[in-house]
Amino acid sequence: MYFPNPIEEVCYEEDHINSIEEILKKGFDKYFQKYIETENANSIDKEKFKQLASKFNIQDNNKKQLDNTKKILQRIINDEIDSYEKDRDKYLEFLNLEYLEEYEDDPSDFKNTVLKNSCPVIRHTLQNKKAKELDKYRYEFSIANGNNLLNVVTNIVSFAEEYKNNIFPKKDFYNIDTVDNLELNTLIDEEDYIAYGVIGAGIRSHFLYKLYPHIFPNRSRDAIWSLWYLTAKKNFGCKEDSEFLMIKIKDNTTQQNFFYPYDLFTYYSIRILKYLKKEFLKVDLEIPDEYCFVIVDSFLSFVATQHRDAIRDLSHKETDYVPY
Repeated sequence: MYFPNPIEEVCYEEDHINSIEEILKKGFDKYFQKYIETENANSIDKEKFKQLASKFNIQDNNKKQLDNTKKILQRIINDEIDSYEKDRDKYLEFLNLEYLEEYEDDPSDFKNTVLKNSCPVIRHTLQNKKAKELDKYRYEFSIANGNNLLNVVTNIVSFAEEYKNNIFPKKDFYNIDTVDNLELNTLIDEEDYIAYGVIGAGIRSHFLYKLYPHIFPNRSRDAIWSLWYLTAKKNFGCKEDSEFLMIKIKDNTTQQNFFYPYDLFTYYSIRILKYLKKEFLKVDLEIPDEYCFVIVDSFLSFVATQHRDAIRDLSHKETDYVPY
């Protein structure tokens, strides 16, 4: 097992998952309204607008625009897809089996040229000198074996292609009703998809997400934090508090659970996708299938944004939120 602290068995039990879903839906309803009203945090919500209007005697000339949910959601779709696509070509170039084969004779070049300079998430992390907590990541990258990094990335891409071509088509994926039916346990049980200290579960999922956003959700730091808030911070019977958190008593800090299983995360992401689809259909909008988890990622990031100060207080660090 990759996880030094495996997630508690109760988290896979049917009653536990059902309890999570029940609270998750209530949390979704609470945050989705604000997601619309603020246009994904790009404008002030109705309540704040009314307060300002009253204070400064401003007429609510924006009411029609604020109430036009369909236009707002369409703009969110367009903006999120545009943002997602901005750097996607950089990922698609090297997350390619034929491309990766070219570096088999020179894996150090793959590490120091491709990953260091061309992979957006790793480049961003390495170059962020302001976040001192990333010094450890920079050190781990510097001593990482190039051949191992090449093998891990190749394994991730191979898994993605196998899943897309041979598993995904056989499933009613978006209506899956058990975690086991996802058949994503390989990503949990095998160490072939992890480069310790460099390519963890977050970056791995980010690679999958950049390849096929209709199959693989982005298990980012923000996404895990948001699940904690969406489920009202409850522990649902977990002995170590919430399954979405990693509490370090010695350091007096709380972080998102870096080791949260990808199959469980995908299961709950599908549930959120279903909630989103239902709300979009109310205004005759459909979330584009090929980008469905882009919109899920947008919503989860929005939820985390609503609690950014609290998250920083809990972690006791001015954390830079990279998907790691």
